[in-house]
Formats: sequence, structure tokens, C-alpha cells
Amino acid sequence: MVTLNKIVAFVVTTWPEQATVFYRDKLGFKFVQDDSFALVFDAHGSRLRVVKMKEFTPAGYTVLGWEVDAIEKAVKELNGRGVAFERFEGMAQDKLGIWSAPGGSRVAWFKDPDGNVLSLSQPPPRNVPSVDARRRSPQ
Repeated sequence: MVTLNKIVAFVVTTWPEQATVFYRDKLGFKFVQDDSFALVFDAHGSRLRVVKMKEFTPAGYTVLGWEVDAIEKAVKELNGRGVAFERFEGMAQDKLGIWSAPGGSRVAWFKDPDGNVLSLSQPPPRNVPSVDARRRSPQ
């Protein structure tokens, strides 16, 4: 059986120079190379290929996300590097733009220079029962 090793993430850019600054300087990923087809980054052990295209329409949903241990700290640090976090109508987000999901996860969204929706997420604490478990437990 074939073993699928490390995942490689892909995102599209029409502005390679701006994408390099964003992923390298703002997100802190190591620039590996420009192989003429894509900008390649080491995203803390995962390969990120920012594919160069002439035309592109970004998706209206999250295309890449990173799990963090402390989402407030991560959002504040990225804000300090010039990353703006998104606000979505109808979603109860706190002052930093962080949304708390019913299951306890916390998520904040931001965009790269091409409008790709990216996210940070913090999983729920292990000692908090899921919404489904709370519904099943006797009251």
C-alpha cells in the first residue's frame, strides 16, 4: 500500500512579489525557491506552493488554515505585522475578530494579497465536552 507522507498545500497568486512579502514577512514562512511555476515556502515543516497564474478569482471560503495553541496571541502578533482580520456579518466575533464555534473551537479569518481566505483555529480544550455530548448527557 502506498504511504501518503507530508501534505503539500497550494494557493494561487497573480501578484508573486506581494505574495512573497506576505507569506515570508507577515506569516513568517521560509522562502525556499521560485521554480517559475510557483513560489515555494517551508510553512514550519509543511510545503506551501503559491502557484503563479495570470488570472484568478479567489474562492469565497477558507482555502488554507493553521492550527494555533493560543489564538488571541497569534491574532495580535499577526495584526502587529500588518495582517487584517475579517469580520463576517451574522457571526458573533469578538473584538479581535475571533469566532467561537458551538463545539468550542475558535477561528479567525484573514486574506492574502490575492483575496484567498486563510484562517487560524484553536481547537477546544480537551476537558470541554462537545455539543453532541452535552445534548446526550442527562440533565
